Amino acid sequence: MSDPSAAARTVQVPFTGDRSGTAPLTWGQRAIWHAILRTAPNDVYFNIGRLLTLGERGRATDLPRLATALAALLQRHEALRTRLYGIEDGDPRQSLADSGTLPLTAVEETDPARTGATARALLAELSATRFDYAGEWPLRVGAVHHRGRVTHVALVLCHLAADGHAAEQVVRDLRLLAVRGSAGRPPRTNPLDLAREQESPAGVRRSERALAHWEGFYRAMPPTMFPYETAPPRTPRFWSGRIVSEALMRATDALATAHRISGSTVLMTALAALVAAEGGHTAAAMMPIVANRAAEDRRDLVAMLSQDAPFLLDTSGAERFTDLLPAAWRAAMAGYRAASYDPAAWQALRERVGRERGTPVHPYCCYNDQRFFVRPPAEGPPDPAELRAARARTELGFPATEDKLGCRYCVHVTEERGVLAVMLTADTAYLPPPRIRAHLWALEEVVVASACGEAPALGDLPALLERGARPGPAPAGRLDP
Repeated sequence: MSDPSAAARTVQVPFTGDRSGTAPLTWGQRAIWHAILRTAPNDVYFNIGRLLTLGERGRATDLPRLATALAALLQRHEALRTRLYGIEDGDPRQSLADSGTLPLTAVEETDPARTGATARALLAELSATRFDYAGEWPLRVGAVHHRGRVTHVALVLCHLAADGHAAEQVVRDLRLLAVRGSAGRPPRTNPLDLAREQESPAGVRRSERALAHWEGFYRAMPPTMFPYETAPPRTPRFWSGRIVSEALMRATDALATAHRISGSTVLMTALAALVAAEGGHTAAAMMPIVANRAAEDRRDLVAMLSQDAPFLLDTSGAERFTDLLPAAWRAAMAGYRAASYDPAAWQALRERVGRERGTPVHPYCCYNDQRFFVRPPAEGPPDPAELRAARARTELGFPATEDKLGCRYCVHVTEERGVLAVMLTADTAYLPPPRIRAHLWALEEVVVASACGEAPALGDLPALLERGARPGPAPAGRLDP
């Protein structure tokens, strides 16, 4: 550790499971594996990090108790003791172990005021390297303790074993196992059985039904949302802009309540309208990432289940932004039902439709709402004056860059300190940093104005983006491109 007051050691945690076995990859695993191959060696981008804080209330957790909880966690969730084999043959499969040893990095922090900072540094250190998919367990764990009491647990998950929903499930279960000794009823299914079911005739038929919807999407969408490079690419090529906005959160909630749709759909619709305006399209094609946990037996499953869904929004018949919301809700719901399918058949379909259309088809535009739990919106309409005042507290900046990524416009939605945070990572050859800023600022502008009863005309969105891209300080918030 970089902190001179903290001393680290490795504790080996033995674990056992109820069975071992092998199976093909699930559809979700195949999808993320293809993304990993496209992104490697920068696939550290896909590591999922979480920090669990163990408070002062309740029974204290020491290192032996944490080790017991970790062993129970790995017994409970088979994905956490599953690795790949056959990678070198180009046909990776998953192998479940019934026993093993998990290394736990334990850091003793002598200064109680620094336990949080030390834990964040430990999480960054554990997240900084790509996983060895065949030789390493898909879970890295570190613990910070002070005077025998564990204060924080750092968890890094391999995306082949977990998606964002699963990562939150791991945090929840580990907290319960450490504090109470039990996490309740175990999951009703597991990745190996799911993979075998997806390979069955019933699984193939389900995939074919989903792909029929995808075919309609590929035939109706613009071939791509960002067809031309508009600027020399920066180095690193991919820049991430982020807006953290209380005003955007409250306005999104207000529109969701007024139109009886989800806040996530409000945000995706606004982004889709801006993407269409950016390229002069009359329709916007996006691929939201769907958790695929509507079935009761998958809601608490730790696995990589998330896959892309098709979302196509026709903007030509609407006058104002809010006119889009009913159709967007219907399009989103239809797309979510088509979000579980065989990725190999999906890729073959896309290539076939591209050949028949005479041009490759791919939106290169994705949307990922990573919130595990969405708060119920506040009752009553928002106060426009309060929303405008909240905009003065908006933060807008560029916190990260990437060398390689398989997308041109990639949005992640989270909450940060209880406030909505939207990150847009874009290929700077297609969307330079001033345009990234413009999209984030315009997102807030469109949603807040609409919540205040002043929904902008769709024909005004290109000018709104131009305003947000002007040099100098952003019209709201802060930016340093």
